[in-house]
Amino acid sequence: MAKIVCVLYPDPVDGFPPKYARDDIPAVSGYPGGQTTPTPDAVDFTPGELLGSVSGELGLRTFLEERGHTLVVTSDKEGPDSELERELPDADVVISQPFWPAYLSKARIAKAPNLKLAITAGIGSDHVDLDAAMERGMTVAEVTYSNSISVAEHAVMQILALVRNYLPSHKWAAEGGWNIADCVSDAYDLEGMNVGVIAAGRIGIAVMRRLAPFDVKLHYTDKRRLPRETEEELGLTYHPDARSLARAVDVVSIHCPLHPETERLFDEELIGSMKRGSYIINTARAQIVDQDAVTAALKSGQLAGYAGDVWYPQPPPADHPWRTAPHNGMTPHVSGTTLSAQARYAAGTREILEDYLAERPIRDEYLIVDGGSLAGTGAASYTAGSGTAPGVSA
Repeated sequence: MAKIVCVLYPDPVDGFPPKYARDDIPAVSGYPGGQTTPTPDAVDFTPGELLGSVSGELGLRTFLEERGHTLVVTSDKEGPDSELERELPDADVVISQPFWPAYLSKARIAKAPNLKLAITAGIGSDHVDLDAAMERGMTVAEVTYSNSISVAEHAVMQILALVRNYLPSHKWAAEGGWNIADCVSDAYDLEGMNVGVIAAGRIGIAVMRRLAPFDVKLHYTDKRRLPRETEEELGLTYHPDARSLARAVDVVSIHCPLHPETERLFDEELIGSMKRGSYIINTARAQIVDQDAVTAALKSGQLAGYAGDVWYPQPPPADHPWRTAPHNGMTPHVSGTTLSAQARYAAGTREILEDYLAERPIRDEYLIVDGGSLAGTGAASYTAGSGTAPGVSA
């Protein structure tokens, strides 16, 4: 029998279960490109429930305990005395989410001799040391595509919120004001602007498809150029590197993974080369930008706005400068964990567990490391040793 340790974010402050705004969510059966949504044998939850917090348990407890397995669910994951550290030594499987990751470092993997499978409930497995996983012969899997569209929608929302100056305008209304001039002094139309996407993977291309009807001029950069028909369909301008793109656009939306080439890519120099009054949206990883450079650019007016939902460290301290920087539209790391997305990645996590526990092959799209080697569609863009995928040229 297996021991599964599941690391999830804490429950709502007002308790669990919460009240829900809607009675159901739309059913989604497939993704662009033909991949199907998760197909477990069954689920023990109602789609639209809160599954990603501790009491939600990804809907796994009944399934696992009826089969004699042990499930430990915790949000306590940091430090030598954390519950994760205590439960890890005899764990067979570790599950976590990018929004509340259980960092499986080389040292932690070494402390867990039974660990055979690490599952990301969602997408983005850069919290797992892939070299150490391969040396161990572990499998690393994630629920590919399950929340890509969720993140793309969030990025589009934040672009509009910044450009239209939505958040300060809402604050005036909520606080009893009617300060129209104050609201519109920093508000513009998105129409006609040049919008650039850093990395045109699943999320990046979804952002561009959703922005095209706004009659913007779309730009992108990626190591792999998109097919000519896609460029013509969306009217895309290709740039060979991020520097060329950043100088040419009004809005940059970042969707590349974090690795040595992209770490602090948007530093003081690159931000300084952008048009005065540009906007940056970052739903990828916080360390792709220089925290201090962004903060300074917001204060000087070089950037008209910065938004995203990724931070470093995460969760950030109460005095993190992005919490109070002017013209920021930051959110906690929530873009990929809507109730709609949770239904998909919880079902995908169960599908992976069903296959693993029954000694059946896990579907290729989900595999990052397959028993000690990079394998499967999900691993196609990952680089051994970095725990992340290669992104764009600097």
